Amino acid sequence: MTRTVLESKTKTVIIGFDEPFCVIGERINPTGRKKLAAELEAGNFETVIRDALEQVACGATVLDVNSGAVFTNKMAEDPRYADNNFVEPPLMRALIEIVQQTVDVPLCIDSSVPAALEAGLAACEGRPLLNSVTGEEDRLELVLPLVKKYNVPVVAISNDDTGISPDPDVRFAVAKKIVERAADFGIPAHDIVVDPLVMPVGAMSSAGQQVFALVRRLREELGVNTTCGASNISFGLPHRHGINGAFLPMAIGAGMTSAIMNPVRQQEMEAIRAANFLMDHDANGGEWIRFAKVLEAVDGGMTFAEASAAASQAAGGRRGGRRGRA
Repeated sequence: MTRTVLESKTKTVIIGFDEPFCVIGERINPTGRKKLAAELEAGNFETVIRDALEQVACGATVLDVNSGAVFTNKMAEDPRYADNNFVEPPLMRALIEIVQQTVDVPLCIDSSVPAALEAGLAACEGRPLLNSVTGEEDRLELVLPLVKKYNVPVVAISNDDTGISPDPDVRFAVAKKIVERAADFGIPAHDIVVDPLVMPVGAMSSAGQQVFALVRRLREELGVNTTCGASNISFGLPHRHGINGAFLPMAIGAGMTSAIMNPVRQQEMEAIRAANFLMDHDANGGEWIRFAKVLEAVDGGMTFAEASAAASQAAGGRRGGRRGRA
């Protein structure tokens, strides 16, 4: 049974076919978040700290850390800031250090800049997930040696030099190519987490069916774990959380084992908790029963984030800081 092992300083998270669905919190990402980008440019990490605490309280067991910030003001003063190769490595290092000081969960190091990936790997405690490698030849030659050097798992995105194909068979072929090339570097299939690329259902009516079929093939034919940007399925549509909340348990039923998503959304997290129970990945429904108390607090007037934080603090007090699996 395929098991992808991630570690923080004291906790282990396993992504696997027989494991609870792994929620990778997406919010530490300045892309499209002007306020966060401006804070990072000023050396202010308050939102990063708040997002880290909130996402873990709401159920993320891994946090994605993305360093893709644009420092507009500094760029006007120093042309080097127009180059992501200059901006991202020190920013990634700082983000990893701040997040590790704030929460103790495994991290997913997310950048398109290889030097930023390596900076994150050097700063990271434990065994993070590297995000990401594609089927493009130059990307394979840059990223796979880092994966081997640091002995970490990697997200493999199913696009290559030709772009993102609307044909699911082509996307499967790209994933297979990445798994085979990784094997040439001595990287086992259980350390490859494939993102088959979820298309927006508003633009392609068969997008959901495509990804469910792809996930099954990836599991049965390549034996790899899978992930996705869950909100892509609802892009451009109204009431996106309803679509996301339906998509996630269907993807889990098809065999998907993780997603990069916003865990602060109650509807999506409720769907995942219920799916874990129905898939027999929640022994005796213990997690569902604990989650139900959060929902009761929400019904009583608390926000989902507030109720989750209160439940997390109470559980932490009862556990007395024991180490173990997240």
